[in-house]
Amino acid sequence: MWALLSVSDKRGLVPFAQGLLRLGFKLLATGGTFRVLKEAGLPVTYISDFNGFPEILEGRVKTLHPKVHAALLARPDQEEELKALGFERIGVLAVNLYPFRETVARGASFHEALEQIDIGGPAMLRAAAKNHEAVLPVCDPEDYERVLVALERGPEPGFRRELARKAFAHTAAYDAAISEWLSGEKFPKEKLLVLKRLSPLRYGENPHQEAALYRVAGEEGPLLRAQVLQGKAMSFNNYLDAEAAWNLVSEFTEPACVAIKHQNPCGVALGREALEAYQKAYEADPVSIFGGIVALNRPVDGSTARAMGEVFLEVILAPEFTEEALALLARKKNLRLLRVPEPAEGPYLDLRRLRGGLLLQDADTYDPVAPKVVTQKAPTEAEWQDLWFAWKVVKHARSNAIVVAKGGKTLGIGVGQTNRLAAARQALEAAGEEARGAVLASDAFFPFDDVVRLAGTFGIAAIIQPGGSVRDGDSIQAADELGLAMVFTGVRHFRH
Repeated sequence: MWALLSVSDKRGLVPFAQGLLRLGFKLLATGGTFRVLKEAGLPVTYISDFNGFPEILEGRVKTLHPKVHAALLARPDQEEELKALGFERIGVLAVNLYPFRETVARGASFHEALEQIDIGGPAMLRAAAKNHEAVLPVCDPEDYERVLVALERGPEPGFRRELARKAFAHTAAYDAAISEWLSGEKFPKEKLLVLKRLSPLRYGENPHQEAALYRVAGEEGPLLRAQVLQGKAMSFNNYLDAEAAWNLVSEFTEPACVAIKHQNPCGVALGREALEAYQKAYEADPVSIFGGIVALNRPVDGSTARAMGEVFLEVILAPEFTEEALALLARKKNLRLLRVPEPAEGPYLDLRRLRGGLLLQDADTYDPVAPKVVTQKAPTEAEWQDLWFAWKVVKHARSNAIVVAKGGKTLGIGVGQTNRLAAARQALEAAGEEARGAVLASDAFFPFDDVVRLAGTFGIAAIIQPGGSVRDGDSIQAADELGLAMVFTGVRHFRH
């Protein structure tokens, strides 16, 4: 019986072929696969010699031949017909497809990408998968060892179905990538999302909900590439909070620390180094940080780890951990440490689920602000720094959101309120006396002057908000009466 090998990904090819030979298979191969096997000194037949027909059209047609497809599609009860035609069965097909995604990703021309659309490979895989009761379709080099073991023992029906399902998923994902590329649109009429499961999760947001972690084919993200250095497996909620923390801490180039609770920032601060940033973030809300997620954009050293070890945290994210830090944090066995390889940067599509549908939008990663001082008083240089700091933080808080900050540190954060005045009161009351001389940021404009007047009673010095209300004049007038500086950005940051 033949084994046909035609792979772009050559990982594990030679040992797999050797294993097939030991099991009594005859090797059949195409192009580069044939060359690799020949150079390894293995007995292998070229596809044209098997077909009795040469490759044509510069290799575009080589496996699209009745002798190949009959050998793959013949059911066990059609063996006599196959033999009458003078054909021999192919019992194992190992195919992975031309590297189309990789070709497009490196900026290849249209015609170069077009040539990387595999035709024969998907046709053979689908044929073998359809006829998996007689043929083993293998599309993943990671399965080679399992396939050899199964062949030695006799493949179970469940294993055959698993390989068939995987083959159809492989070709479906391939076709989705081609469709996406040919559309050339961000929001085409048909958008085919291909998700690859990375791991099952213990449960979802609550124990009665099942959950799993998936990666979108063709996309990468810092959190999915993070290395878990210690601790329990990440949970559904851990991933959501960790993503929120890393997105926010990536906004800053200076040393920064972000504490997150339920996807909202509860303490954010800048410092001269990681320890100072963490201490300030902790002081911003020492109650909410308990059981939270902390992200730093600088390596965690021994002194920072020692300070963190005094608080119950679920997850710590950082670009690096020193040996001393790892040793200190190892005492907390359940604490998850994630080494995240790069900051969260660049555009991506945000997906929100509806029953029976999806909403897609550009993620809010771009901030095209055009700052405009609209009051008689302009912010001081120190106030400008705090205004921009607070503006970056409020962008990552759930609407309606208000952030009060001073000295590169949040003092109070009001999130998820059904009216802006309530969000402002929450933030200002959390800041208390420290609000005097601080700044206030709002994710959206003020429909009335009530937030400005409330801020004035707490001693706020400057405000940053999008502007754009029909009653902006009322807020500007109130700010001038109270001696506040106010800046309009022209951009809002709703987060629902």
